[in-house]
Amino acid sequence: MIKKQHIVIVGAGLCGTLLGIRLVQRGYRVSLFERRPDLRLIEQDAGRSINLALSHRGLMALATAGLGEVVRDLCIPMRGRLIHAPSGEKWLSPYSGRTDEYINSISRPGLNALLLEKADSYENLTIYFEYKCTGVNLETATGHFTDKSGEAHVIQGDILVGTDGAGSVVRRAMMARSTDLLFNFSQNFLRSGYKELSIPASASGDFRIESTALHIWPRGKIMIIALPNLDRSFTVTMFPPFGGPAGFNTLNTPEKVKAFFNEHYPDTLEHLPDLDQEYFTNPSAALGTIKCYPWEAYKKTLLMGDAAHAIVPFYGQGMNAAFEDVRIFDELVEQHDGDWSAILPAFSEARPTDSNAIADLAVDNFYEMQDKVDDVDFIKKRKLEMKLEQQFPEYYSKYSLVTFKPELSYNDAMIRGRRQDEYLLDLVNRKDVDELDLAQVVEKVNTL
Repeated sequence: MIKKQHIVIVGAGLCGTLLGIRLVQRGYRVSLFERRPDLRLIEQDAGRSINLALSHRGLMALATAGLGEVVRDLCIPMRGRLIHAPSGEKWLSPYSGRTDEYINSISRPGLNALLLEKADSYENLTIYFEYKCTGVNLETATGHFTDKSGEAHVIQGDILVGTDGAGSVVRRAMMARSTDLLFNFSQNFLRSGYKELSIPASASGDFRIESTALHIWPRGKIMIIALPNLDRSFTVTMFPPFGGPAGFNTLNTPEKVKAFFNEHYPDTLEHLPDLDQEYFTNPSAALGTIKCYPWEAYKKTLLMGDAAHAIVPFYGQGMNAAFEDVRIFDELVEQHDGDWSAILPAFSEARPTDSNAIADLAVDNFYEMQDKVDDVDFIKKRKLEMKLEQQFPEYYSKYSLVTFKPELSYNDAMIRGRRQDEYLLDLVNRKDVDELDLAQVVEKVNTL
C-alpha cells in the first residue's frame, strides 16, 4: 500500500538517489530534484570524478535496497596499496590479512546511473532534472525550485531531505536560522588540492599496470594515486599543494609539468600519453572537510550525505559514509514506525559523532599516505597486522575496523584503532616482528 506521506529530496547524487529508492520501497511517495541534467544522457566532464572505493559499509547499505549484488558488476577489486618508491622499487601493502576482504574501485557516474535506473523503475518516485533549488522553508518542508526554462516551482513535502552536496542550499537555509537552531558549522581545507589525469588502456586493450591494487606514489606533499577502471584505464589523481615550487601555481607550462613528473614519477611518463592536454584542461580543485550540527530542523527538514559531512577522500569512505547514513536512517524509520517527529531528531543525534570520526580519520590517512606508507616502522606495523589477521580472525587493524566491520560504528573503530596503532608502533620500534609472540600481542590488544 502506498503511504500518503510525500518525501522531497534535494539532490539526486549517490546518497539522495539511494535514499529515494529505499523510501519508495517502504511505500512513500518521493520527489527527487537535481540541478544538473540527467547524467545518463550527457557526456561526463573530464577530470571531476575521483574514482570511488566501495567497501563493506556501502555494500551493506546497497543490499538493503536490493542492489548489493548487481553493483558488483561495476566493481574492480583492489586488494591493497601498491607502493611506488622513488627508487623504482614496488611492493604491495595488503588491506587485510583475510583473503576475502578488499575494497572495490567503482566509477561515480556508473554507480549513479545504476541507482537512477533503479529509481526510474518505481511509479511513485519522480526525478526532476535541471531543477535548481533556490531556497527552502525549513518549518514546512517546502522547496523552491527553478527549472531550465526559468519557471518557478514550490514543492511541499511531509519532510524534506537535503542531499545536495558540500555546497548544500538546504544547509545554508539552516545556517541562516543558526540562532533559532543553535546551528554549528565548520569548514576546513587542506593546503593541497587535486587534479585528475588518466592512464589509458594499452594498445592491446589491457591494463598497463597492475589492476588489482590502488597505486600510490608517495612523495610527501606531492603524492599521486591511480585506481583501475572497467575499460582497462586508470584514473590518476595528483594531490600537490596550490603554492610552492611543486604547486599548481608553479607548474604552469608543459615543460615544467614534464620536468616535475620526470623528477618525481619517471615510471609514469610512458603511461601518460595525454599528460599535457589533461593537465591543462582538467580543473584543479580544493579538498575540504565540512562538519555541522544539528542535521534536522523543526522535525521537518534533514541533512544527509555530503550536505551534512563532506570529507576528504583518503580513507575511501565518503560515499560509504553517505550510504551508511541511508541505512541508519532506514533502520530508524523501521524502529519508529514512520514517525518523522521521532526519526529526524534521533538521526541527527545518532549520526554526527560517527561522521566526525571518519572525517578526522580521512585527514589522518592523507598524511599517512603522503609520508608514512614507505616509513620503516609503518611497514613493520603493517607486516605485524597482516600476520595477526591471518592467524587470529578476531583481530582487526584500524583500517580493517573502519573498512570491513560495518556493524562497528566509525567512532568506536577510530577509538579502538588508534589505541592499537599506538601500541603496535611502539612494539615494532623495540622488537623485530618475527620475534614476537603473536598470541600475547592479541591478548594485549584485547585489553586496550
